[in-house]
Order: sequence, then structure tokens, then C-alpha cells
Amino acid sequence: IAHVLELKRLDLYLDLDRPLTEGQLSALRPLVRRRANREPLQHIIGTVEFYEMELKVDSRALIPRPETEELVEQVIRQLPGSPKKILDLGTGSGALAVAFARAYPEASIDAVDISASALSLARENAHSLGLESRIRLHEGSWFDPINQSENPYDLIVSNPPYLTQKEMATAEPEVTDYEPNDALVSGTDGLDAIREIFGMAEKFLKQKGLLALETGINQQAELDALSLASNLKGKCFKDFSDRPRFYFAWKN
Repeated sequence: IAHVLELKRLDLYLDLDRPLTEGQLSALRPLVRRRANREPLQHIIGTVEFYEMELKVDSRALIPRPETEELVEQVIRQLPGSPKKILDLGTGSGALAVAFARAYPEASIDAVDISASALSLARENAHSLGLESRIRLHEGSWFDPINQSENPYDLIVSNPPYLTQKEMATAEPEVTDYEPNDALVSGTDGLDAIREIFGMAEKFLKQKGLLALETGINQQAELDALSLASNLKGKCFKDFSDRPRFYFAWKN
């Protein structure tokens, strides 16, 4: 209702007795119908607030979650200085790329996604925020489109798929029916994409560089093993709900 009336939600409570015009009701009814069909509210409105920015969202990519905002905040807390070169793997809507471009004005950002349609959404968000000149978009799988001979990265970030098919089967219709499955599910144990990332990350990181991931909450033991096998020094961090959500690995 607030979206249709172009009001803040608080304003609705301050004007509860206000009658709606037939034009307003005509605009509202199809949106209510879409929500009744469990289409995500963010898709209906078309935007989401992320790290004090308004991002365009639709079915081309995963809707940015509050946990991913926490990933940005954790990285900023853990990095001792300002990274000059950042790689965002599986950028989707471009949420992490634009957030770090905003947080680190001197950094150049490469953003990769295997989905051309997701990259088109990321491009639209970078353009609307005036950040397109600092974010280079690359189509491909994880590190494949990145030239290893170029200077390595201070920071590699990713919110990769990390759910299992079993976990996906219990998700809400807003997720299962409207969001891209390949942005959510990654093999029988949810770790296929993360294994690929760990397998190559050390080659693309500077000394003391950081790999920062959003991960599943029951994967810490496997992540420790992957980090050790990749010659990285790993540590798990909890989210605001006290769950082990983020995994950081530094190049020694």
C-alpha cells in the first residue's frame, strides 16, 4: 500500500482513515494478487535497500539478504587498510560489488557471474549508482574470465550458492518458485561452488590478501579443511543471530 501511494510505511499509520480512490485500488489489487501467489515483495516493488543503497531486483538474480550486508560490515571490520583491487565472484545483482565500490572509493572492482541476465541487472545497478566506471563485469564461471597474469587481489568476496537440495526442498515458495536455483544450491553437501573457489583463490590473492565468503551455518569443519588444503589461514565469524555464517581465509 505504501508503495502504491508513494508513502513511507509509517505514514499509513498516521492516516488510517484515508479512503483510497478507485485508481489507487486498481493499482493495488494486482500487486496484492501477486503477493498472495507468494511472489517476493521485493520483486513486486522492484527494489531492495542494501547497505544504504536502493538496488533494483527481479528474477534475474538472488534478492540480496541482510546477512550479505553483514558480510560487507565484517570485511570492513577485519581489513586493516583499504583494498585497492577487489574481486566479487557470483555477483548476481551486483550488491557486493557496489557496496565495496562505495565503501572503498579508491578500489577497482571486478565482478564475475556465469549468468548474462544477472550481469545485465548488476550493470543496471552500477549505472544507477554512478559506479559503472569502477566495476568491470565479466561473464563466466568463478575465476575463469579473470587473467591470472594481472596484479593479484587484496580482497576476494563471494556469496556463492551453499544450500543442499534437501535444504532447498524446505524453503519457502518465495525462494523455490521465484529465485534462480543455481544461485542457491551447490551439490549434495552445498559445497561444490565453495570447493571451486578455494581451489583457485590462493593463486589470485596478494600476500595477506583476504578471501571472504558467506556460507552455510553447518559447514565450518569442511571450510577449515578446505582452507588448510589451500594454504590459507581460515576463521569463522558469526552473524547477528549468533550463527557461524561467514568464513574468512587469509593468504599467509
